[in-house]
Amino acid sequence: MKKLFLLSIAALPLLASCAANTGSQALPKKDIALQLYSLREDFQKDFDAAIKATSEAGYTAVEAASYGDGKFYGKTPEEFKAAVEAAGLTVLSSHTAKALSEKELQAKDFSESLAWWGQTIAAHRAAGMKYIVAPWMDVPKSLADLQTYCDYYNAIGQKCKEQGLLFGYHNHAHEFTKIEDVTMYDYMLEHTNPELVFFQMDVYWTVIGQKSPVEYFQRYPGRFTLLHIKDYKELGESGMVGFDAIFKNLDKAGAKHLIVEVEQYSYPPAESVKRSLDYLLSCPLVK
Repeated sequence: MKKLFLLSIAALPLLASCAANTGSQALPKKDIALQLYSLREDFQKDFDAAIKATSEAGYTAVEAASYGDGKFYGKTPEEFKAAVEAAGLTVLSSHTAKALSEKELQAKDFSESLAWWGQTIAAHRAAGMKYIVAPWMDVPKSLADLQTYCDYYNAIGQKCKEQGLLFGYHNHAHEFTKIEDVTMYDYMLEHTNPELVFFQMDVYWTVIGQKSPVEYFQRYPGRFTLLHIKDYKELGESGMVGFDAIFKNLDKAGAKHLIVEVEQYSYPPAESVKRSLDYLLSCPLVK
C-alpha cells in the first residue's frame, strides 16, 4: 500500500528512552506478537521455515493475515494451530473481514454477510484464536452508511462473543478523514458497543493520519485492547512515532497485547522483524 508522509510537528516525539539494542547485553523475554504479514514473502515460500524464524527471533505469539475459505496459509485451522504451537508460539489473533455490498448498505440489511461469519468464527475458534480483527474498510459515502457498518460490527462482535472470541477493528490513516464533518474513527468509537467491539490501534497509521495515539487513549480509555506497534520501517528508525508516550499510557489504552508489524524494510525481512522486537525488548517502558 502506498505510504503517506504527512506529519504535524505536534506528532513528533520527545527524546526517546527506548533505543535500539546494541547487542552487548542479553535481552529479557517479553510477550510480544508478530503480525505475520511482516514475513509475507517468507511464508509464501516456506511456512515451516518462516514460523520457525518468528520463534527464533524471540516472538511469543502470532497474528495471522491469510485466512480464506476456512484455511490459514493453506492449512486447516487445526493444522495451523499445531504448526504454530510446535514452533513454541501461541495463536493470538487474525486479520479478516467481509465488506458490505452496495445492496446491503442501501437496505441496511447485512444478514447475507453476517452468515459468512458463521464459518469464519468457527474456523478461528478451531485455530485457537482469541481475537478476530477487521483490517480494512473503505471510507463510507455517508454517516448513514457508516452507522450501518457500526451496526454490522456490533453484530459480528455479538457472534464472536457467543463463541468465546473478541472482535475488533484495525485502522489505517483514512479513518481520520471526515464524513459530513465528523471524523470517521471517532464516530466508530462512539457508535460501536465497547462490550462487543474493541479497536486495534495501529500507532504509525494514527500518526500518519495527523492524530496522537495518546490523545485517543485519553478520550476513549480502555477501547484499544490490541496495539499494532509499527514504524515506517523497523521500530524506532524514523523518529516519527512517540513510542515512549504510547508505552507510558498502555493501561489507559486498555492494551492487553502488543503486536509488531513491519511492512517495509531496510534489511532482509527476518532481520527487520528481529530488530523491531529487540527495540521493544530493550525498552524499559515495555514490561
